[in-house]
Amino acid sequence: MTTRRSFLKTAAIATTAAAATPALASCECGNKVVGHGESTLIVPKGAGLKITGTFLDEISHDIPHQNWGAKEWDADFQHMKNIGIDTVIMIRSGYRKFITWPSKFLLNKGCYMPSQDLVELFLTLADKYDMKFYFGLYDSGRYWDYGDMAYEAEINNFVIEEVWEAYGHHKSFKGWYLSTEISRQTKGAIECFRQMGRQCKEVSGGLPTFISPWIDGKKAVMGMDANLKNGVSVRQHEEEWGEIFDGIHEYVNACAFQDGHIDYDELDAFFTVNKRLADKYGMECWTNAETFDRDMPIRFLPIKFDKLRMKLEAAARCGYDKAITFEFSHFMSPQSAYLQAGHLYDRYKEYFDIK
Repeated sequence: MTTRRSFLKTAAIATTAAAATPALASCECGNKVVGHGESTLIVPKGAGLKITGTFLDEISHDIPHQNWGAKEWDADFQHMKNIGIDTVIMIRSGYRKFITWPSKFLLNKGCYMPSQDLVELFLTLADKYDMKFYFGLYDSGRYWDYGDMAYEAEINNFVIEEVWEAYGHHKSFKGWYLSTEISRQTKGAIECFRQMGRQCKEVSGGLPTFISPWIDGKKAVMGMDANLKNGVSVRQHEEEWGEIFDGIHEYVNACAFQDGHIDYDELDAFFTVNKRLADKYGMECWTNAETFDRDMPIRFLPIKFDKLRMKLEAAARCGYDKAITFEFSHFMSPQSAYLQAGHLYDRYKEYFDIK
């Protein structure tokens, strides 16, 4: 009879023996012996669209801060460069009272003094690693609290002027991210994006701008109300975003829809519409390939590789122009606080044959 005591004793002996045994150089996979580092993928490699851009999330709303300094950020830019990332986007230069740079205007508005000038740091690293840097505008929180898009445009008038004067000399400063996240029928969105996009272009001599809204799919709806199950239809999505694109395409060069709010068997239908709309209005069609998992009860952990793979493959099938992600440093970096992120990095490299 096996008692709890005898089981624990046997387990302890087995653990000690395993620790004393040298690691095997290969493992059995069916009848095939597979060496360490050899691919075991059973799907075609490299069929997805490569991720070539990432947000930099240093003013976080719902993920933990990693408290990195210049050394850690330099190492992360090296990891990004290793897999082909050529574009970094500061997701927002400030959120409510926390800011990433010592903006005189925002400090006078009651924001807190940051301990480090992250805009200067990121631009310096982007210069060093020959990457494009997109500056994300300030988010006051008024939009989230009151739906006040007009205020976001008003306060960013000053931010845009100040940041270009302070940092526009960097060779890597290549564009702007209009950071107010919207979905369909957001009141005032068209005029807000037109105003902010126009000013960004006028100040910087026409540098490109982009947005990254969400699709009002079933996961977005369920996130707001667990009793709701149905998201927007593909037809309605096309009609409503057609109206928005018609109003903003003069001042917004690209749209990177967040891809995590729809199910995996809906990707092609929505992605086809997104590409068709972008082509119609002369905009680039990017995908924001989220590397965090929206399907789990814990918010938020690195995504399962197959989920990311399917999203990137859909983007490739639909002829998307670029894949960016939210966000490399937390959810894909080998030095992330999440152990799973480094494994995702390894699986991604294996899939795309990156050494």
